[in-house]
Amino acid sequence: MSRIVQWSITVALAGFLFGFDTAVISGADKPIQALWGLSDLQHGLLVMSMALWGTVIGAIWGNYPTDRLGRRATLLLIGGLYLISAMGSALASDPYWFSFFRLIGGIGVGVSSVAAPTYISEIAPSERRGLLVGLYQFNVVFGILMAFVSNYVIGALIDGQAWRWMLGVEAVPALIYTLMVLRIPRSPRWLILHRNDTQGAAAVLRQLDPQADVDAQVAAIRAADDSDEQQARPAFFSGRYRLPILLAFLIAFFNQLSGINFIIYYAPRVLEAAQLGSSAALLSTVGIGVINLLFTMLGMALIDRLGRRTLLYIGSVGYIASLVLISRAFFSGDLGGLDVPLLLCLFIAAHAISQGAIIWVFIAEIFPNQVRARGQSFGSSVHWICAACIALLMPTVLGHFNGGPVFAFFAVMMVLQVLFVMFLMPETKGVSLEELQRRLVRGGSDPAAQRRQPARA
Repeated sequence: MSRIVQWSITVALAGFLFGFDTAVISGADKPIQALWGLSDLQHGLLVMSMALWGTVIGAIWGNYPTDRLGRRATLLLIGGLYLISAMGSALASDPYWFSFFRLIGGIGVGVSSVAAPTYISEIAPSERRGLLVGLYQFNVVFGILMAFVSNYVIGALIDGQAWRWMLGVEAVPALIYTLMVLRIPRSPRWLILHRNDTQGAAAVLRQLDPQADVDAQVAAIRAADDSDEQQARPAFFSGRYRLPILLAFLIAFFNQLSGINFIIYYAPRVLEAAQLGSSAALLSTVGIGVINLLFTMLGMALIDRLGRRTLLYIGSVGYIASLVLISRAFFSGDLGGLDVPLLLCLFIAAHAISQGAIIWVFIAEIFPNQVRARGQSFGSSVHWICAACIALLMPTVLGHFNGGPVFAFFAVMMVLQVLFVMFLMPETKGVSLEELQRRLVRGGSDPAAQRRQPARA
């Protein structure tokens, strides 16, 4: 196995903890609300959405340690945050301490969504960047599946406050990940950009590809950064970066307005509403996790072949069909049989092959080296603010409405996503980071022209 694959897999394990931490709360949802006698609003705020608000904090500020401490040091910090969160959440004596430790884990998730894709994108060759950065999303999905499996197994084996074990078991992979990160090098682009260490960067580049012209690679990175500095380093929120900022905002916005985190967080509750028992609902979430994993793998296999835009078109068709049919089932009251679980599986498949496989790859690609961590932070924060709002409001919404209006709303959002892909989104397949910088920052005022421009490494 090549070093680039080894290092990418190691860093992508941050995504496993991201996915596990995000989904594990689904098994503790109703038991915690009953244990501490929380209202729907209190439950949404203190239990279900607190980790997401931590994720928002981590996403907004994650670029600072990623740039100042370095990608590798920040990845080590993430492992510590997950470890503290898992142990603290499992031992919490009241909802306030519980929410505090969930907040800590959320900060780890937010910083992870900045540092991990940034690091992998900076060591990956352009022709394999979609696949390698996609390993992060694969691990997110694998973590979600393992959380669902873990919740089901622990729930079947342990009576009384099984949720503590569901949450605490995350400490084991968090420790393993932290030890593994100690073996990866620092990002070569970070070394050049933030330490002016061309020799250190060249050494890493030689490890990545001994046959490559390392001097030419270093010169290309320096040339791109030097030309950007000649523009007097404009503020991030300036006209110079207008197009990448808009693209990052929209890809993250539509990712969450598909309803994906609503499904992940509230899958057992939705399935019980579809007339499945609580045990069958928990088991069905495992099936949803398997579909998520399989179609994420398919998306990873296709992302560097078909391209980002084609996958989003494919996914949008699946999104709209599944959401409309689920909404119709709730409106009509015809919830019997396996219709709703199967439609949820179609929805998850559509997400996994498109938005799930693309979002972290795309955001990591479209920003220049100088502001990549800042751009990743911006896109991640939009993603997590939307997710936190959904987690906060959904217990109250579901207390007043059935699933019909909720799924109909998400379907309308996916129609708007099709328009975004059609009229604004550029194709980034097979294009070097420095070339994307030239296209989207220096000549990025015409998105239609960017889409027509052929991809080249």
